[in-house]
Amino acid sequence: MPLFYEVLSGVILKKEDEQERRNKSATVTNPINNKRQHKLLCLFYPQAALVLNASRRFRYTLDLKKQEEKTQILRKIRAHAQAIRAAYLFKAAGDGQVIETTKPPAASAGEFPIGQEQLASVSREHDTVALQQYGGVAGISNLLKTNLEKGIHGDDADLLKRRNAFGSNDYPRKKGRSFWMFMWDACKDLTLIILMVAAAASLALGIKSEGIEEGWYDGGSIAFAVILVIVVTAISDYKQSLQFRNLNEEKRNIHLEVIRGGRRIEISIYEIVVGDVIPLNIGNQVPADGILITGHSLAIDESSMTGESKIVHKDSKDPFLMSGCKVADGSGTMLVTGVGVNTEWGLLMASISEDTGEETPLQVRLNGVATFIGIVGLSVAVVVLIVLLARFFSGHTRDASGNVQFKAGKTKVGDAIDGAIKIVTVAVTIVVVAVPEGLPLAVTLTLAYSMRKMMADKALVRRLSACETMGSATTICSDKTGTLTMNQMTVVEAYAGGKKNDPPGNKSELSPKLHSLLIEGVAQNTNGSVYVPEGGNDVEVSGSPTEKAILHWGLEIGMNFDSTRSESSIIHVFPFNSEKKRGGVAVQTADSEVHIHWKGAAEIVLACCTRYIDANDQLVDMDEEKMVSFRKAIEDMAAESLRCVAIAYRTFEKENVPATEEERAHWSLPEDNLVLLAIVGLKDPCRPGVKDSVELCQKSGVKVVRWGRSVYANIQKFIQFQLTVNVAALVINVVAAVSSGDVPLNAVQLLWVNLIMDTLGALALATEPPTDHLMDRPPVGRREPLITNIMWRNLLIQAMYQVSVLLVLNFRGRSILGLTHDKNDHAIKVKNTLIFNAFVLSQIFNEFNARKPDEFNIFSGVTKNYLFMGIVGLTVVLQIIIIEFLGKFTSTVRLNWKQWLISVIIGFISWPLAVVGKLIPVPDTPINNVFSRFRGRRKEPEASQ
Repeated sequence: MPLFYEVLSGVILKKEDEQERRNKSATVTNPINNKRQHKLLCLFYPQAALVLNASRRFRYTLDLKKQEEKTQILRKIRAHAQAIRAAYLFKAAGDGQVIETTKPPAASAGEFPIGQEQLASVSREHDTVALQQYGGVAGISNLLKTNLEKGIHGDDADLLKRRNAFGSNDYPRKKGRSFWMFMWDACKDLTLIILMVAAAASLALGIKSEGIEEGWYDGGSIAFAVILVIVVTAISDYKQSLQFRNLNEEKRNIHLEVIRGGRRIEISIYEIVVGDVIPLNIGNQVPADGILITGHSLAIDESSMTGESKIVHKDSKDPFLMSGCKVADGSGTMLVTGVGVNTEWGLLMASISEDTGEETPLQVRLNGVATFIGIVGLSVAVVVLIVLLARFFSGHTRDASGNVQFKAGKTKVGDAIDGAIKIVTVAVTIVVVAVPEGLPLAVTLTLAYSMRKMMADKALVRRLSACETMGSATTICSDKTGTLTMNQMTVVEAYAGGKKNDPPGNKSELSPKLHSLLIEGVAQNTNGSVYVPEGGNDVEVSGSPTEKAILHWGLEIGMNFDSTRSESSIIHVFPFNSEKKRGGVAVQTADSEVHIHWKGAAEIVLACCTRYIDANDQLVDMDEEKMVSFRKAIEDMAAESLRCVAIAYRTFEKENVPATEEERAHWSLPEDNLVLLAIVGLKDPCRPGVKDSVELCQKSGVKVVRWGRSVYANIQKFIQFQLTVNVAALVINVVAAVSSGDVPLNAVQLLWVNLIMDTLGALALATEPPTDHLMDRPPVGRREPLITNIMWRNLLIQAMYQVSVLLVLNFRGRSILGLTHDKNDHAIKVKNTLIFNAFVLSQIFNEFNARKPDEFNIFSGVTKNYLFMGIVGLTVVLQIIIIEFLGKFTSTVRLNWKQWLISVIIGFISWPLAVVGKLIPVPDTPINNVFSRFRGRRKEPEASQ
């Protein structure tokens, strides 16, 4: 048996592999595709090589290898399922048995006479012979104690029995990545690895030269800072993964209708049990394995399970439905026979991990920005490294006491190595600060935050990229029903008997024949239902809003839904089609007449009508004058924003009705020579605030667009904030290193700045809620630069201010701060501490500026953003603790109140400076476009020469 399994599965897989190779070779031999792919690779590959740690920098980006593995698993599972089935048949044939499925022995499942294995053997193997031996779908329903029309009882006890016997409609999720796995990913960052090696070497040398009590501070401080960065990064990534897991659960939690106790109710897909009767309509997902009860032109897209793109028509000859497939056309009802892991879809889902590898368009664009910044940072770090090493080994670097740190032939090897390690540490730390790890984090945070907030606004965005792309929308196509309206349709106007009925539910104005035909058409030509509980009170109507409205109108004119449907039998159904904009049904009445009822868009159905029934129950020819009057009625109702639906019918010769089910499945219902019965106008009240929303939409967008723009704006705020820190930190350290051979911001301090800038900054700015001011802006095109002229102005002003002030303090700090009489070592430490403190406080003040890049009031709404205020407060508290209590770790000293005041004033000046800067006008043309034009003009003369 295993041999057959391996051989057959191997054959199937080999066949699929060959097909895949043919597909691939077809793609490669296409010269256009080949050139385009080569060009893209040439552009992308050198940039991709600069990513120091892709798993950490670009979180949740598309992993092509992972996608391929997922595809392979899906293919194998499908192949194995087919192989197992084929192997059993092959073995049976080899043993000389007749290949015919026999009815399995009775095996009860609790209180049910049929067990899960028996159901699976029928539905998974699509065994029509066994199905017929059980008595067809009716026999299976009896074994499952299900009424094919009213469904299961659906009380708690019944549901519990079914779940115990057949399982629940869920599948075990693969465990998400643990916190320790995220820790390991963070540890794999190349720059942090270099820093850890440097910290270990510094620790060993320090302990050797100064003893363990004093010698561990330098190396230990760097190691602690690196560990802190790793832990914070891991926590941030882990929380993101949990957020995405929750969002994915929400996306999977589809709600659908089932029939229980004779009534249609809406439940979660996870609440479906074996025995449930489920209506299926176009666009629905088949929520479980099952058997077709009734179907009308039902067509299923099974490509998700079989890999075949062919649409499969379902009828009594092929009644098996597979979970996870889509209804492509038609309608029907199904009996659930398998749920959860007892379905092929459940097995597939349980065997593959959740895919969170979605790379959004904005993340793609940020790759370029991040790579460019990384190149600049790496270049600066190399320059600093070369300069500092050259100065150190040439004897131009002095310590705090003014002594030369390295003398050739005199300085100990250990001291020389220690000095070199400190220089390498500073250079590597510059790379850490320059590499914008916070950019992808900010994207992920703001997208996840926006999606969660939109869910609270009853707007579920199923793809991250959709949320982001909405911010660039230039045209909004919105469905009116249920979006701009309350989704509570009612019939407010009706034309029947050749005249307007007022009120529309007044059945006394309807002649007997017209009344009978109308009720028959409303009750039979619908995919909705009416449930009348015992006592007759609180009638429940289910279906689409249009169906519900017309059924309510039918009840008003005296329709008894169940009784009317029992008086005639359905022969064939043409489900409502969005292309034809109408749906029809053929019924056979008690006196063996065949009536064909149509219902749909009023102008289309009216065009098919040649007669109408007047108030005297007479059939009257539709002359031009009457046709014009009906069209005028439709136009008047449409002018009042009513949805117009026409109801018509015709008789049909019984002998011309196809005799077999197969013939009827391909029968096109006659739609000519119709008799108009009624035209109704349906009104759906507008939602509160729609008028204001539409006016806002005419300016810019509705709610989702507002959130989409918020995503883009928050990313821009963070970019402005981060680039300001990058430029200031890099320039200060480079200038100081080149001029004096020392840097005022050491490795531990830069790692703390990196933490503020990346994780805490991203958290603070990525969760800014949207404002109405966003809607005054025009939409942002995908090709427009991420860094606008306004952002360049703001960040350059702040960066130049910080660089100027801190460099003045670096070179003239001792005299400005009155430290000329202090010991040289102490004076330098105080000066560098104040530079570090002022630099950090400048970033905290500038974080407020980043909130409103183009507004003067940077404090608007700040008190409502508790996360922002909390992060700013936490950063301030931690900075005070670092300066006042952790001096040995950060190489700082305590500052007095005057020095603290100076630090605060330096940071505070960034606020009025930002106001002044916003008064400076900027050109509308993006800076990079100006440079592009300039380069283009330079190339033209060269070409002419």
